[in-house]
Amino acid sequence: MNPAAEEMLVDRALKQLRLPGALREWRGCARQARETGDRYETFLLALLERETEQRQANQLARRLRAARFPYLRTLEQTDLARWPTLDGRQVRELAAGEWIDRRENLVLLGRHGTGKTHAAIALGIEACRQGHRVLFATAAELVNALVEAREDKQLRRYLARLAKCTLLIVDELGYLPFSREGAELLFQVFAQRYERGSLLVTSNLPFPEWTRVFGDEGLTAAMLDRLTHHCQIVQFEWDSLRLTDSLNRRNRSRQKRENRAVAATAAPPGPEKELDQAGTRNPA
Repeated sequence: MNPAAEEMLVDRALKQLRLPGALREWRGCARQARETGDRYETFLLALLERETEQRQANQLARRLRAARFPYLRTLEQTDLARWPTLDGRQVRELAAGEWIDRRENLVLLGRHGTGKTHAAIALGIEACRQGHRVLFATAAELVNALVEAREDKQLRRYLARLAKCTLLIVDELGYLPFSREGAELLFQVFAQRYERGSLLVTSNLPFPEWTRVFGDEGLTAAMLDRLTHHCQIVQFEWDSLRLTDSLNRRNRSRQKRENRAVAATAAPPGPEKELDQAGTRNPA
């Protein structure tokens, strides 16, 4: 059989076996094996590694899309120095995801603008990299989805979908109060996940003020009891990063304007005068 026919048959077989990574890379691997004199096993291992890497990349991309992050911001893109009360060891431990394996919860508390959502997204991406199924939603979005599911008589199906997530991220809890129905539905989600799946919750309110959001002391107490039983609580105790950035930009702009104003009002230099051989200035 001639080489062209063999290549066509290899392509066809790899397509039928649904091995797109191997289909794309096998010619390069075969060329390298011929040039270096690699054994057949070495060539096959290289080809299988390419296929595995491609599948892992595709699976990660699907998990990231399914998570519905509002934007992607990884820990590698994060300046951890801007989270001054968190040390690198603590961040690495959270990123390792053992708390998710143990079905524990994580609550990030602090004022708006301190980076809680950024941290939640970065930790959620790390969970996706580790193979976890993640879903991100603001508290308001989640409650609205629950109410709509109940109205459409799809609540059981929606709750089952949430239960499949190993990590559910509920962002911005505390910005808007819930109706009685919304609070009860969110409590149902939290209760369903107790010791079965992990929650990552961000809030601008300390726990004693959560009653303002849920409107019922008993319901709030029962929710906090389940949420905080197996839980790490991280305080984001610094000024708003967005406000700090805005003030810094404003200060830099003002300094530039002041520098330009000083340069514009400075006296222009007088005409230079040449020196004669004796070192005295000649009149202009």
